[in-house]
Amino acid sequence: MQDENHATARLRELRDSIDNIDAALVHLLAERFKFTRQVGELKAERSLPPADPAREAAQIERLQALAVEAKLDPEFAKKFLAFIIEEVIRHHQSAAMR
Repeated sequence: MQDENHATARLRELRDSIDNIDAALVHLLAERFKFTRQVGELKAERSLPPADPAREAAQIERLQALAVEAKLDPEFAKKFLAFIIEEVIRHHQSAAMR
């Protein structure tokens, strides 16, 4: 019974840590999108294209290298960043249409 109580308490601790990290990620993403919206507005004002394939490729390469250093699957980092880039481009396209 004591082992089970210890396991339950440890599981709760681990999940609390995960929940804290998830909250931090949400706040970091919100901060990131605050800046990318500003980029989108600037691009719209200057009639620049919403996407920048060269920058996107460089960012993916940079994030994959950081992932390797952090012992995170670089393919996961690539997919994660691609998802974010897709959302950023959508925001930039919306800004261009205003």
